Amino acid sequence: MGEIRNFRSGNHNEPPPHGAMPRRLAAIIVGDIASYSRLMQADEEGTHVRVKRIERDLIEPSIVEHHGTLVKTTGDGFIAIFDSPVEAVRCSIVIQQNLVGRNASIPKDSRIEYRIGVNLGDVIVEPDDVYGDGVNIATRIEGIAEPGQVYISGAIYEQIKHKVVCGYESLGDRKVKNITDPVRIYRVLPDADAVGRTRGRRENTLIFLLGITLLVIASGVLWYLLAQPPGKTGEQAAAPAVAPAASPSPQPPPREAAAQTPSPTPSVASASPSPAPAPNQGSSQTQTPSQAAPPPREPEMIAIRGGSFAMGSNEDPTERPVHQVAIKPFSIGKYPVTVQEWNECAAAKACDFTAVGKDDAPVSNVSWTDAHQYVAYLAQATKKPYRLPSEAEWEYAARGGTQTKYWWGDKLQPSMAGCKDCGDLAAEQPAKVGSFKPNPFGLYDMGGGVDQWVEDCWHRTYQGAPADGSAWNSGDCASHVLRSGSWKNDSRYVRPSNRDGYDTNVRYPTHGFRVALGP
Repeated sequence: MGEIRNFRSGNHNEPPPHGAMPRRLAAIIVGDIASYSRLMQADEEGTHVRVKRIERDLIEPSIVEHHGTLVKTTGDGFIAIFDSPVEAVRCSIVIQQNLVGRNASIPKDSRIEYRIGVNLGDVIVEPDDVYGDGVNIATRIEGIAEPGQVYISGAIYEQIKHKVVCGYESLGDRKVKNITDPVRIYRVLPDADAVGRTRGRRENTLIFLLGITLLVIASGVLWYLLAQPPGKTGEQAAAPAVAPAASPSPQPPPREAAAQTPSPTPSVASASPSPAPAPNQGSSQTQTPSQAAPPPREPEMIAIRGGSFAMGSNEDPTERPVHQVAIKPFSIGKYPVTVQEWNECAAAKACDFTAVGKDDAPVSNVSWTDAHQYVAYLAQATKKPYRLPSEAEWEYAARGGTQTKYWWGDKLQPSMAGCKDCGDLAAEQPAKVGSFKPNPFGLYDMGGGVDQWVEDCWHRTYQGAPADGSAWNSGDCASHVLRSGSWKNDSRYVRPSNRDGYDTNVRYPTHGFRVALGP
């Protein structure tokens, strides 16, 4: 199929020479360009340049960012290994989502699209190569994948199914070349709602078939009734025929519409410093163009007095070195931005998508770029300098004047934060804002709930970080900082010092944000 396929076939089962590195368990990504031969035939030099640019600007940085190792590139593909199956799948999703953006303005027959297969296996790793059935299985999975898709093995699925928030579609057991046992394969659906849509398509098909069946039955009944002579039998037969016709009365639709119309909850209403607008009488699509957009619902803010604190911890290399930071007075959102607040921005055509979920839930599946759209909209509509908090401001506010592991102490306590092992019930979505106790500064959900974007570019350590509380915007800003941890993370992520980075322009189902205001 291409250079990378020929290179892999069979050779990885051969034992490496004497003195090779010992075996290790690794997550292996194999990527391969679809229709590479056709692209090269159409424009050999141009395709080569584009592929090298993608490798340099997207694939290699994404692998490094997700703590993997690029083993090699081989003309029309690449092989990478990871210690973490979670990071391997996250890296694969990021690569495919970024390629969608790169291909948006390119004609379909000229697009460079990768198929990606991911497997977990026991392999032998050398400085410039990797051997074993684990690689071969990843290669075969990639060969089954559709262009632009990520397919994973059952071994990977078992490791990540409760850790990476996305959908999965089981493709069943597949017999693959040169592998004795069948391999269970799943297609990754990066959008958390995509699995629902996949199931929905199947359900819609069943509903359609059921509707056809009922229509045939109804036609038969109607033919039978019309064929009967008038009389007692006809009257008796007519009685059940009237009931279905009368069943769709005009009353249920309004009740159903009212049940589906979200109503403001006290927690969200109290978070607004201005009177809440009247409840919606229908969807925003029913509004006429002449209607003026309502004023934005400003998030409730908490004023934070300035001070100095020790930022970071020694629990993780990314949180070092611990350093003193001076914080100027500022204000920060009492809660993360909610679905209702976000959708007002979407209704004003200032934010790119309409969020799903309950009005008082924190908005999620937001990229750093999306969060910037919202604060720009809010600043313009209110004439106030809304922005994202800096990383130092966020940690200072999250600690609430404490220096313990969590803001409430050094030991985990149940029901203090929304995370996977924080004592609350397991959930498929974050709890509504304000569901847990506030920290000493009166801030809710500064740990758990949703990951929260801040202004800073991602740096692996604090070496060289600003000491005045300002955002660290120097360096490569292809990734930005996330704080808080989410309802899908373990308790170690809800520590005020915990930090992570993610791709600036990529949405992820657990990512949200809160806003800040200057002094």
